[in-house]
Amino acid sequence: MHVKKGDKVVVISGKDKGKQGVILEAYPKNNRVLVEGVNTVKKHSKPSQANPQGGILSQEAAIHVSNVMPLDPKSGKPTRVGYKVEDGKKVRVAVKSGESLDK
Repeated sequence: MHVKKGDKVVVISGKDKGKQGVILEAYPKNNRVLVEGVNTVKKHSKPSQANPQGGILSQEAAIHVSNVMPLDPKSGKPTRVGYKVEDGKKVRVAVKSGESLDK
């Protein structure tokens, strides 16, 4: 996958197009990611020990990884991901600026 947990991304298609957020979780087997504040759904929950009131909760649902693009650290615009080998390690780089996306 071209994105990882903790990456800042922008949604490029769908009902939340243009929204930005941080990846909370990645599901590589399903090619899906959970982005903070994107694709929120209403979930009905029964009263439980953790939530004694119950009711309708709002939470994020996973979206397909092809619908997100990482943000360029230099310009803050969406960019594609390239790969370079530095010191024997494969590193993700922004195609627009050449900046490293890995911390």
